[in-house]
Amino acid sequence: MIFFEHHGMEEDEYFRVFPLRFEHFPLHFHRAFELIFVEQGTASVFVDQQEYDVSSGEAVFVFPHQLHAITTSGGAHVTVLLFSPEVIGHFFVNLKGRIPTNNVIPFRRLPDQGEEDAVYAQKAFLYDLCDTLVRQSGFTDVKYSPKTKIIHRMLHFIDVHFHETCTLQAVAEELQYDYAYLSKLFLQMTNMTFTWYVNHYRTAQACYLLKTTQKPVGEIAADCGYTTMRSFHRNFHRMMHTTPGRYRGHR
Repeated sequence: MIFFEHHGMEEDEYFRVFPLRFEHFPLHFHRAFELIFVEQGTASVFVDQQEYDVSSGEAVFVFPHQLHAITTSGGAHVTVLLFSPEVIGHFFVNLKGRIPTNNVIPFRRLPDQGEEDAVYAQKAFLYDLCDTLVRQSGFTDVKYSPKTKIIHRMLHFIDVHFHETCTLQAVAEELQYDYAYLSKLFLQMTNMTFTWYVNHYRTAQACYLLKTTQKPVGEIAADCGYTTMRSFHRNFHRMMHTTPGRYRGHR
């Protein structure tokens, strides 16, 4: 899945390209680098409490463990590239512990299909973008506030427990923080309630399974933490504006 922190840990050199199919992709983080390419239309990208208005021909270069979220305009075409730090090892080592002061860069093209399986083509493509970033942005040391660290822990809890009962009460008990404080903090940092966010996460996981497996819809619903098909279909339609069956049929 494209959501959370295990991304970029599956293999030494991970490089995956896919279209963004969500109008709103909620706050998340992972070990992988992420490039968000806006090919058409506009997008609003939130990175570590800084919001960027991104236009066609621009990309957002997200560093490992930076909290980020994406909201696209109607009709926008956005492509996401996830890759592990090892693919650009020299760049990663030189800038470890630092993040850009401006994550937005121009881009000339997207990676082509052949580059997804050609390691040197991947490196050439990525190092060209790294050079663009270094030339136009400064860098600052990573400094995560105590609140940001709590959000990281909450998102990690969701990543581990989304397939079972995943409530804010359970998070409060695990992290040993006050329920009301976590509820207010989560809304402040993500602009979503905890329950709404978990539903977004589960829907994204369901979309991934619908596209990449032949599992029955009922099994996917259960794998994503839903106890009834009614609640699964209701939440899926609310966020994707279609049914699971139609979504699978248009993959």
